[in-house]
Amino acid sequence: MATRPETVDYILGQASGGLTVAARKMFGEYALYADGKLVALICDDQLFVKPTASGRAFIGVVTEAAPYKGAKPSFLIEGDRLEDGDWLAELVRVTADGLPTPVRKTSRHKPGVAP
Repeated sequence: MATRPETVDYILGQASGGLTVAARKMFGEYALYADGKLVALICDDQLFVKPTASGRAFIGVVTEAAPYKGAKPSFLIEGDRLEDGDWLAELVRVTADGLPTPVRKTSRHKPGVAP
């Protein structure tokens, strides 16, 4: 079952809380970015947050599940937690803060040199 666009819109609205959040469609599901960092996946209408020590401390008792077959376990956020926008926005912020800044890929080719 693919994620419905209205689920993505709802999660984006709940998770924004002062951050720049965006979703990008990937392989029929969605990746959730906060301030340019990949912080979660939305698969089968469920939110899977990347595991970080700070996220685990913030959540307390976590439920871990794989967003798709073969994936590493993530923090599954469901039910009342999704409805609490302030809580969800803080989790997204804490998770983003706990992740390294993505490294921009550079071209392997030198300018002016044919590949």
